[in-house]
Amino acid sequence: MNPPASPPAAPPRGVSAQLDRFVHDRLPPPEQWPDLHYNRPELQFPPQLNLVEELLDKAPAKGFGQRPLLRSSRVTFSYEEVAERVNRIAQWLTEDMGLVSGNRVLLRGGNSVGMALCWLAVVKAGMVAVATMPLLRARELGDIIDKAQPALALCDATLLAELKYAQQEHPALRTIQKFNAADDPADLGALCAGKSGVFAPCPTAADDIALMAFTSGTTGKPKAAIHTHRDVLAACECWPRHVLCATPDDIVMGSPPLAFTFGLGGMLIFPMWAGASVYYPDIAYTPEAMVRLIGEVGATICYTAPTFYRQMAPFAKAVGIPSLRLCVSAGEGLPDATRTLWREATGIEMIDGIGATEMFHIFISSAGAEVRHGAIGKVVPGYTAKVVNDVGVEVPRGTVGKLAVIGPTGCKYLGDERQTRYVKDGWNYPGDAFVQDADGYFFYQARDDDMIITAGYNVGGPEVEDALLRHPAVAECAVIGVTDDARGMIVKAFCVLKPGFSGDETMVKTLQDHVKATIAPFKYPRQIEFRDTLPRTETGKLQRFKLRTP
Repeated sequence: MNPPASPPAAPPRGVSAQLDRFVHDRLPPPEQWPDLHYNRPELQFPPQLNLVEELLDKAPAKGFGQRPLLRSSRVTFSYEEVAERVNRIAQWLTEDMGLVSGNRVLLRGGNSVGMALCWLAVVKAGMVAVATMPLLRARELGDIIDKAQPALALCDATLLAELKYAQQEHPALRTIQKFNAADDPADLGALCAGKSGVFAPCPTAADDIALMAFTSGTTGKPKAAIHTHRDVLAACECWPRHVLCATPDDIVMGSPPLAFTFGLGGMLIFPMWAGASVYYPDIAYTPEAMVRLIGEVGATICYTAPTFYRQMAPFAKAVGIPSLRLCVSAGEGLPDATRTLWREATGIEMIDGIGATEMFHIFISSAGAEVRHGAIGKVVPGYTAKVVNDVGVEVPRGTVGKLAVIGPTGCKYLGDERQTRYVKDGWNYPGDAFVQDADGYFFYQARDDDMIITAGYNVGGPEVEDALLRHPAVAECAVIGVTDDARGMIVKAFCVLKPGFSGDETMVKTLQDHVKATIAPFKYPRQIEFRDTLPRTETGKLQRFKLRTP
């Protein structure tokens, strides 16, 4: 890896258009910020920048105006039709509700045309989008309300109950407006129907705030990561440009929610950047339903998590999905067994990637012929990454260490003491243990706190999980380290078995022997516990910290 070039001078600051300074006033002090590098031609942006204006309003000039953007089983809206509807919502927010730039707007909904329109309208009007996962309950929503202090909530009609419960305990949220309530005169669409559809984008500065993204809670209490208009557009110029390489003819489908930055990028922002379209389902995805819909819709790009690809594989092999050309896996480590299973079922080599809510999206990835067995990939152009020791010194290639990343996006938590844990000396520390090889490929080992040191050996939980998943009886698994008097720690596995297999002592021995025969024997799980399900976030990430808690 070449050392990072000296960062160019900071881009000129624009004039902030956000009248409500709530978020700006709660950003970390400048000395705790990550260094932001804009050292490529495509990463040069003007000081005044509104990302929705760039991606949506300028679409006709790029030749995308009449092309489809948002699809469902009921409607297909072109870029120009989306722009008109977004403008109407923005008019309602400012004219009828009296909201001003910088106000936070809580968004609650699954992936739908209505949810996408609301998100775009909020950001175009210079407000801060605070999207929330559909499965969150009142207590969790209350924590977000307390932290974000939203002026208004836009909520899918099917998800109102929990938000209203939260509002009772957190009256800072004064107004809730429902959307996706067909034929209801109180629906947002009905309220906006009489608007002209003409709305000038808020003249935001590039470093004005576009969104507040709450982390998915794999390690405990979620944090609020802040991203600017420049952050989001800079992300578009990195992984989508250099690795994904989508085209205007692509139709995107996937499972990650728009409230999760993996979903926001993959299922809305990046398709818009490429002039492509995205399909939102009317049903909850199951592995079989997604495979069949990909075929019916003619989708060409799919985003989901490794577990879902594994569950989709038998249906994909049986039904066939000839339109599909790109498959993106992120959200958690991709076991090589899952990559192989999917390739054998579809002929498609998955694009793996690691990103972070704090960084907005993917910063290490490889596609096609660049894929290397067992590796996530190389650092994405625009970013620099290294593997370091506990004091931030880069370790020799082939040595396990902590991942440190720097680029055009970085961590900025809203009023959170954990900022100094994530950003050190300008570098972002996502909390992952990696090995980098001589060719620059990065191999994921574990979360920093998931590395198991047993009898002096380092064991990465994902490597053991991959070995277990290669056994035909194992549907899902998670591996952690547990304390042990003799070895310091031992490897423990939690396994969900496929139907027809019994979780008994014979199966324990079978799986232990299988791991010993697959990887170095000292890595085998000395304890195996069988479960019906594993704890996961709504985005599909394993919550290993819950397995460590009795």
